[in-house]
Amino acid sequence: MPNIQSAKKRVKVSEKKNLQNRIVKSGMRTSIRKFDAAVAADPTNAKELLSATSAVIDKAAAKGVIHKNAANRKKARLAKQLNKAAAV
Repeated sequence: MPNIQSAKKRVKVSEKKNLQNRIVKSGMRTSIRKFDAAVAADPTNAKELLSATSAVIDKAAAKGVIHKNAANRKKARLAKQLNKAAAV
């Protein structure tokens, strides 16, 4: 445990931010899993879920939880997955 007051505060602040980042990242993963399940079940109705999932990913990138390039890569892979499932 830190002895200096500013170090104690940094520990508290970093724990709080870590919790918030975990919440955002977990919600993003949940949204992606729901999208994957929707694509597997019925690709025609998964199109609306793609925009919702993309919004969740964009919010995570805007908050700095994930990098913007990682967000774009995830969205591109989801769109590619949807297009491949719709073509079959």
